[in-house]
Amino acid sequence: MSTDLHDLSVAQLAAKLAAREVSSLELTQHFLARVDNHAGLGAFLATDREVSLAQARAADARLATGERTPLLGVPLAHKDIFVTRDFPTTAGSKMLENYRSPFDATVVARLGVHGGAGMVTLGKLNCDEFAMGSGNDNSAYQPVQNPWDITRVPGGSSGGSAAAVAARLVPAATGTDTGGSIRQPAALTGITGIKPTYGRCSRYGMVAFASSLDQAGPMARSALDCALLLSSMAGPDPDRDSTSLDLPALDYATDLIATGAQGTGVTPLKGLKIGLPTQFFGAGCSADVLKAVRGALAEFEKLGATLVDVSLPLTELSIPVYYVIAPAEASSNLSRFDGVRYGHRAATYSDLTDMYKKSRSEGFGDEVTRRIMIGTYVLSHGYYDAYYLKAQKIRRLIAEDFQKAFAQCDIIAGPVSPTVAWKIGEKGDDPVANYLADIYTLSSSLAGLPGMSVPAGSGEGGMPVGLQLIGNYFKEAQLLGAAHQFQLATDWHLRQPTGI
Repeated sequence: MSTDLHDLSVAQLAAKLAAREVSSLELTQHFLARVDNHAGLGAFLATDREVSLAQARAADARLATGERTPLLGVPLAHKDIFVTRDFPTTAGSKMLENYRSPFDATVVARLGVHGGAGMVTLGKLNCDEFAMGSGNDNSAYQPVQNPWDITRVPGGSSGGSAAAVAARLVPAATGTDTGGSIRQPAALTGITGIKPTYGRCSRYGMVAFASSLDQAGPMARSALDCALLLSSMAGPDPDRDSTSLDLPALDYATDLIATGAQGTGVTPLKGLKIGLPTQFFGAGCSADVLKAVRGALAEFEKLGATLVDVSLPLTELSIPVYYVIAPAEASSNLSRFDGVRYGHRAATYSDLTDMYKKSRSEGFGDEVTRRIMIGTYVLSHGYYDAYYLKAQKIRRLIAEDFQKAFAQCDIIAGPVSPTVAWKIGEKGDDPVANYLADIYTLSSSLAGLPGMSVPAGSGEGGMPVGLQLIGNYFKEAQLLGAAHQFQLATDWHLRQPTGI
């Protein structure tokens, strides 16, 4: 068996499986060995070798019948926000330590080997507690290390997913994006990730943080790999998620697969207008990130795209708006964790009120507690109109800003994060410093727009830099197509950490 299977993409592994050059069982054993060998990264919270091998055998049985689907037998891992029957689900919190769900999330079921796309689950991936964080250092279990530099964060909240893909522990992973939690860790670890339009992927079985913002998406090495996964993940789920869009599942990958490498002088993106918001290229972004992003945009120009200046004037307000709306929804969603029905319950207490207090104080970490308190405050009598209602009004204005910009362009581009990955613990106990890391991703999340991060260069210390592409509603195919052409012309998505 080849020792470099982990260097192959999802599409390449699928081709080997279809040609019967390798079995799903062999692939699963290979990747499980890598997970064990790199346990120090902290990317995985749970594995179960026997469960994964059983799923691999089931995939091989389907392959033996002649079934050929794009993902059948390929391994992946799930962010520990998605509930799973076969693995514990903790949401990175002591509150749900050892919790076992009686069902699979819709995304898990659609990708899975039993009736779904046929992918084999290797385990559950570390994340910031209840998806609240920008560095994956809010996990109740351990911080995740960035495989490019283990002294640095991988980004958050989907940091375990990003680190696992970047370190080649798994060819693809699921993530969730509430305010940038797919795009930002993808950028900081040099992989590709896409947040679809809000409602494209069912939220059923995702442990809720902020219900009007949470959205599932794939994380992998390339746009093509993300397209393959999104084709299976997306689609309506009307019986279980009332916010899922009543739009048919699309095949995002076929057109990309048909596109080959272009010759010199060929301009496959001719006619594409890329908008550059002036607010994304100001003093708040570090020079090394801007240099890499500008270099990537120059490559898009070579491919035929035209760059135009646009404005998103309410960008600065996206942080206060988000940190009113998201904590408000979190305080409501997390009220179910009270020590009564499931989750952590304090060992000793004097009465029901004491049990609530102790169970929640022991089960929730500092950041989750902070956001619950903020959310409860802005929803309280006398403050609802002043904070929450006003934030919702500005949210609408932010969405309108994007529509004005899209009247001038097809795609909006800019940096994902204002800096490369920072040192673990560097931001200390300053929550505002962490919140500012999401300045370029929050506005599109508030508007419900699709966005993705594409590896685009390197910055200080050789750390990866991501280019953010934001599309109009339902334009995931356009984003993936533009990213794919960029990746055919560059090799940033193929580079990997040394020593991994």
